[in-house]
Amino acid sequence: MRVFMVAGEASGDRLGGALMAGLKKLETVEFQGVGGPMMEAEGLTSQFPMDELSLMGLVEILPRYPHLRRRLHQTAEAVLAAQPDVLITIDSPDFCLRLAKLVKKRSSVRTVHYVAPSVWAWRSGRARRMARHVDHVLALLPFEPPLMEAHGMACDFVGHPVVAEAVPTGAQMAGFRARHGLGEAPFLLVLPGSRRSEVARLGPIFGQALRTVLDNNPDLELVVPTTAAAEPVLRETLPNWPKQPVVLSPSNIKGDQYNTDKKCSFHCADWALAASGTVSLELAAADTPMVIAYDVHPLSRAIIARMLKVDTLTLVNLVSETRAVPEFIGKACRADLIGPAVLRLMDDPGVQIAAMRSTMQKLGRDQEAPGLRAARAVLAGL
Repeated sequence: MRVFMVAGEASGDRLGGALMAGLKKLETVEFQGVGGPMMEAEGLTSQFPMDELSLMGLVEILPRYPHLRRRLHQTAEAVLAAQPDVLITIDSPDFCLRLAKLVKKRSSVRTVHYVAPSVWAWRSGRARRMARHVDHVLALLPFEPPLMEAHGMACDFVGHPVVAEAVPTGAQMAGFRARHGLGEAPFLLVLPGSRRSEVARLGPIFGQALRTVLDNNPDLELVVPTTAAAEPVLRETLPNWPKQPVVLSPSNIKGDQYNTDKKCSFHCADWALAASGTVSLELAAADTPMVIAYDVHPLSRAIIARMLKVDTLTLVNLVSETRAVPEFIGKACRADLIGPAVLRLMDDPGVQIAAMRSTMQKLGRDQEAPGLRAARAVLAGL
């Protein structure tokens, strides 16, 4: 069986790696495509660095558009040359759905898109448009299948991979604390994003917000996991932070130890300040209460604000049907608002625990692993 897969960012790479592992359990598979380290670990040789596709925001994409367009057509030609049994595109809808459209124009390759676009939040017309060239959708959220099926696409809720991730052992967590000199000190996990553009925008805001937090908690430690792509931007920001954090990066922690330390940081942290996105589910899986903040270029913000259909972007709030997690989005992404919110969270984190646990149950905790469920759905559709 030949499978062509495309992921454009770290969260998609994680989904793709789990799906590849599931497919290999069920079939003999040859993989081609574009992906990151987790997909490469499962046997993919990426046609170009996945980081080239990791852009967010309308204005941020414009300067890179000619290059992205070349990569889009290069990838489409590679799919057509490979003649796979199925093309699986993962998240990154602005790139991946254009790819599916180009491939469908010139072939009958079956197309599967993993992660339903957030039509429940904004740009609801995307479901109708993607139905012209996507055969099957794999959804991470339980309320998404009817939205896709209404436009004629098959859609399976396959669970979210965050519910299947292994919990670090007590020995691993103790080792993590010892290696990074944390001892038994409480610490705040700070997550300003995995993309360079996110860190450039949020890093200074988070740094200012931390001044308020540290003024009230001078012994508090800070831990910042980052990616290889985002680390240079993060390092430029850190001199202006009120306290230098422990930075977890693939450049200074090699191989599997980086993944272990990052996972331990989520489970050991007492609280978190994080960018909006899948990371809120990773924190919920670790029972780590959080404050969420996010912003984009002002022009992107103005355009997106006019299209939004929901009053929260935090996935824990949406899935649990609560508003337990405080968030500061767009114009509200201000240090003078975020810092006090973190202090309030530190005083009373309990309100989030029930919402986080409800979210994990609804996303498939204690059921078959999502990667394997996704693999079964892909094969059933062929």
